[in-house]
This record gives sequence, structure tokens and C-alpha cells, in this order.
Amino acid sequence: MATGGYQSKILRSAERRPGLGSFGDLGPGALAVGEWQALGLELPDMTALRTWRLARVRAELTRRDYAGIVVSDPINIRYATDSTNFQVWCLHNPVRYAFVATDGPAIVFDFHGSAHLSGHLELVDEVRPGRGWYFFKSGPRVEEHAKSWAAEIADLVQAHGGGNRRLAVDRADREGVAALEALGLSLHAGQEVMELARAIKSPDEIKAMRCVLAACEAAMRVMQSHVRPGITEQGLWAHLHAETIRRGGEWIETRLLSSGSRTNPWFQECSSRAIEAGDLVAFDTDLIGPYGYCADVSRTWLCGEGRASRRQIDLYRQAREQIACNLELVRPGLGFREFSETAFRLPERYRANRYSTIAHGVGLCDEYPAIYYPEDIEETGYDGVLEAGMTICVESYVGEQGGAEGVKLEEQVLVTETGCEVLSRYPFEDPVFS
Repeated sequence: MATGGYQSKILRSAERRPGLGSFGDLGPGALAVGEWQALGLELPDMTALRTWRLARVRAELTRRDYAGIVVSDPINIRYATDSTNFQVWCLHNPVRYAFVATDGPAIVFDFHGSAHLSGHLELVDEVRPGRGWYFFKSGPRVEEHAKSWAAEIADLVQAHGGGNRRLAVDRADREGVAALEALGLSLHAGQEVMELARAIKSPDEIKAMRCVLAACEAAMRVMQSHVRPGITEQGLWAHLHAETIRRGGEWIETRLLSSGSRTNPWFQECSSRAIEAGDLVAFDTDLIGPYGYCADVSRTWLCGEGRASRRQIDLYRQAREQIACNLELVRPGLGFREFSETAFRLPERYRANRYSTIAHGVGLCDEYPAIYYPEDIEETGYDGVLEAGMTICVESYVGEQGGAEGVKLEEQVLVTETGCEVLSRYPFEDPVFS
């Protein structure tokens, strides 16, 4: 039997730090906690949050009759175990992974010398050294190392699967897939398991998300205070990142801030362009904040003290109307296709530059579901139903193909039992665009 594991419980007693938690417990910044208290926000119960998430994973595994799941995506590792280490680095160097038995232990396999980072996690039963078999680590020995990795996973399935050889895997290169299948395991779609588990949030997840959005919006206020002629897009964007990190944020997934003519078409990342008076400045936060949750909010501002032009006002009003109309539709039981078909219909001149989705799920990152425009349903869409406890982002981008500028807006909301609650609170610039 492949071994090499050791109990994380052995590590825990020595790793506590009064008031700070263990080495691996990132926690929010003191600045953020003070701001949250001033806003009357409740902090999440992290034990309850972790317990809910692991139970959600196991419920999906049980529903599909899987013996367990192996997750390598850092977001999925975080969701199932709350263990985090080198999140962005591990997106392209899969040295960390976790095995969660449907009826058995949750085991984290971590980067060399990093076992102590999971010592504070009550639901992690064991920490083992990760067996990285990607080319950077293994070179020409990839296949050999993949077989060693697979043997250890197969032993865990044998020990805890009760004879069930059906294993979910979220992602693996062909060498790992071949090695697992050669050992008699039947492999199944782990990303589906994780996305559906993550779709419904617990009350403590919502508390965490409220805190994250408050931290993001505090950073947005600082960023907006620096919107003045002459500052570069990159210089402005740096304020959002810095202020988020000060509050315990973790990273920003994109660099979507543009100004003036660079606001059309959308998806141009921030550049060294100097922002000018009268420019629109549009951005999408796309940040992973405290507790690992995502704040995904978009706003468009006007640079300078002047009044928006008639063209800018028309773009802004159209985007505000789209957001407002689509928020009115959000309710439990609404089908994805029905949402698409009844959503605000952009005027023809804006459709070519439409955003990629009308709405999408959000949690530890952008996630299931994705709700598409009617023009895109046949090629990329799928159906499903909004449920209470989902958190989604309602999107708008308005800009003519070949137009001078565009407006990006987005709200983050909770699907409630009766409709929706808008979680993002940052004000719109309606007076500027009136």
C-alpha cells in the first residue's frame, strides 16, 4: 500500500497562535473587521461554514454513487477543506490536491514542507506530502510519478470505498487518467460535483460574502477618490488591489479597468494610458477577498468635474435600465432559459457588443450557473433553475460596435425565498449621468 501520510491532528496543538489562529489561518485584516463592526455585519462561523461545504460535497457524491473525489483545482480544494496554499501558483502547478471519501476521511496533499498550514482545520483528517507529476516537477518522469500518485489514490478508494470503484476527478492530465484507469477505477466528472455543491450558500457563507463585499467597496471608495486626469489605468487599479489586500483579500482574477476609447469594446485590461478629463472609467472588481470569497461588482465613473455628454448619459441609462429590469426577474424557480427569454432586450445597435452572460453564479469565484443571451443559447446555453440560497451576478455592458465608449455595470445578489436581495451596496453615479 502506498503510504507517506501523517495525521494533521498531531500538528494542531503546537500551531495555535492566540488571537491569530494557526499558520494556515489567513483571516481578515484588523482594518476590515473594524469596518465590518461599524457596519453591523456579523462574522461567519468558520466551523459551521466548513461543515456545510464538506456536507454539500458528500451529498453530491452520494447522489451519484461515487466512492469519493480527487480535486486539484485550488478553488475546489478550498471549498471542500478550506485548506489554502499558493492558490494562484497551483492553478498551473498542480502539486496540491485533496481526496474526500464519501464515507471516510478528507485528506489534503500539500506542497513540500507545507503540512502545518492545515493544522487549524477541524475537518481535515490527514495531511500528506503531495506527489506532483506535472512536467516542471517531474520532467521525463511524468508517467512514472503519475503512476505513484494514482497508486496512492487507488489505495484510498480501496480502503474507504466499500468496494465502490467509481471516483470523481475534477481535472487531470492524460497520464494521471490512464494510471487511475489502469488500476481499475471508473472516473467521473468531478467539476460537476463541485460546481453543484458550491451553488447553494449557507447562512455563514452569505455572512462571509457580505463582509467581502464591504471590504471591496471600501477599496472602491479609495480608488474612486483617485480618479483624476493624468492618473494611469494601472495606477488607478493598483489602489483597488492594495486596499483589498490591506483588508485580508487574496488576489484579483482579472485586470478589467479601462478608460475613454478603451471602454469599447469591453474586456480590455488596464494599461499605461493616462485617463483624461471627460473619460468614462469602467471596471469589474473580479477579486477574491477575505475568507476566499469573490466580490464581483462593476461600475462606470466619469473622470473630472464636468457633466457627462449626451452620448455617455444614453449609454449609462441603458445599462442601468438593463440591470434594474433583470433584477426584477430574479426569483427561486426561474428557469435559466426563461430568464434569458424574458430578460431586458438590448436595442439592436448594442447587441453585437453584448456581454458574455446576462447573469452568472458567484461564490469562491465566478461559478455555475451561466445564463446566456437568447442569441447564444443554442450554441452555449443550458437550462436549470434558480434556487433560494444561490448568489448570482447580474451583468450589463452597453456599447455600440465601433462606438467611442461603453458602460459596464454589475450587481451581486442573493436569491431569496421570495425574490432577491442586492448584496452589493456601492452607489451608482446617477446624478452625474442625469
